[in-house]
Amino acid sequence: MVFKVNISDKGGKTYKVETEGESLIGKSLKDKIDGKDVSPDLAGYELEITGASDKAGFTAMEDVEGIGLKKVLLTYGKAMHKRQRREGKKKISNPYPGGLRKRKTVRGKVISESISQINTRVLKEGSKKLEEVFKKAEAPAETPKEAPTQ
Repeated sequence: MVFKVNISDKGGKTYKVETEGESLIGKSLKDKIDGKDVSPDLAGYELEITGASDKAGFTAMEDVEGIGLKKVLLTYGKAMHKRQRREGKKKISNPYPGGLRKRKTVRGKVISESISQINTRVLKEGSKKLEEVFKKAEAPAETPKEAPTQ
């Protein structure tokens, strides 16, 4: 199973890598993993799983046990945002009305084969900087401009 792993560092930059990480299956949110589980170039790094989503876009929630899809009653926070826009031009005074709850489908916190994206953050850096590890392999080649003919 190919996972798209987003690695965010303390400076706010995010690096993306695709990995065939069989060792990630069975881990859950907030678990600490070695960087070499994601890529051999990340040896010495310690990462924390902060979030995940599946092929259909359902987010994984820390409060939901297991690997399957569940319908959960949510208030404002993760997976539920401000109230939907009303028709017309009437201004909404409070976009977060009190007591509003919504039942939404979310995924459990354990990483399985159905997860497609895993979000991580760096806890401990390795010997190489992330910029060096994820340096662009090839910059786009510039085409030489032709001199105008007179």
